[in-house]
Amino acid sequence: MFRRILFQHPASRRSISNMSSSSTTTTPMEHALRTKLTESLAPSKLEIFNDSHLHSHHKAMQGVTSKETHFRVYVTSEAFKSKMQPARHRMVYALMEDELAMEGGIHALQLRTRTPEEQAKADANETSTSTSS
Repeated sequence: MFRRILFQHPASRRSISNMSSSSTTTTPMEHALRTKLTESLAPSKLEIFNDSHLHSHHKAMQGVTSKETHFRVYVTSEAFKSKMQPARHRMVYALMEDELAMEGGIHALQLRTRTPEEQAKADANETSTSTSS
């Protein structure tokens, strides 16, 4: 099950799309991630990937019935300005404290945290790389 949620705030055309291979509804942990990050960080871009299926065979995951244990989160927010990566990650971990602590909750978060300027630079690099190939 692969799920991708893309949220772009008013600063970059307010569009929300949810692309899913199985359904259009989100699961509880995905919803909690999206809600808490959106309310607290007002991201201009937010992508959430449920990578739990890639880790279900790990020894630590044996016997775990939750299908929402591993997430990859890309978030772009003004709230990250003048903060180093560890501080940005601590901000996200603090928001998700309950979900990380609960039995059957989130086991792992892979984060990419950027400011809008950093995201624009990365997008420009990606565009120049893809056009020069």
